Amino acid sequence: MPHIAPRFLAEGPRVGIRPFRLDDAAEFTARARESKDLHRPWLFPPDNEADYAAYARTLIEDPARAGFLVCEKAAEDAVAGFVNINNIVRGAFQSGALGYGAFAHAAGRGLMREALGLVVRHAFGALGLHRLEINVQPGNTASIALARACGFRLEGFSPAMLHIDGAWRDHQRWALTAETVRGGASQV
Repeated sequence: MPHIAPRFLAEGPRVGIRPFRLDDAAEFTARARESKDLHRPWLFPPDNEADYAAYARTLIEDPARAGFLVCEKAAEDAVAGFVNINNIVRGAFQSGALGYGAFAHAAGRGLMREALGLVVRHAFGALGLHRLEINVQPGNTASIALARACGFRLEGFSPAMLHIDGAWRDHQRWALTAETVRGGASQV
């Protein structure tokens, strides 16, 4: 009997997550262009196929990264957003930093909350990570609300942490550990 690959790495009632593919370029970049007003000044996903190819290749090939497309099941698996685990560190740390974004057509519908929960469970399960962090600019209220809704706890403030849109930006640090999820304290 031939082996048929599953459609998603993980799925919930409304979304599934799957790895990035190079052939997702047209849909991803069209969604990124449609979502510029939503994303700016916080996020700058690739909006052309050449930039997408470079971006997707790092998520596909770099062992210190894992990228997941959020697909809306009721909309024929249309790409609704993305969640990436960056800066994966192994050894005693077993940690990664999350980055995410909804596309405009999917924003505010709870799809990213469901997807972030799926990615967190995958990270603490199959990927064997122990800690996940989210670094958010203090004015990005939607991203902070998502981190909070998924059970991440505020751990601190980092002035001039990341260079984004031509300037060094302050960030809040939010985190979650595997014990928090297993102990039931998290919303994911």
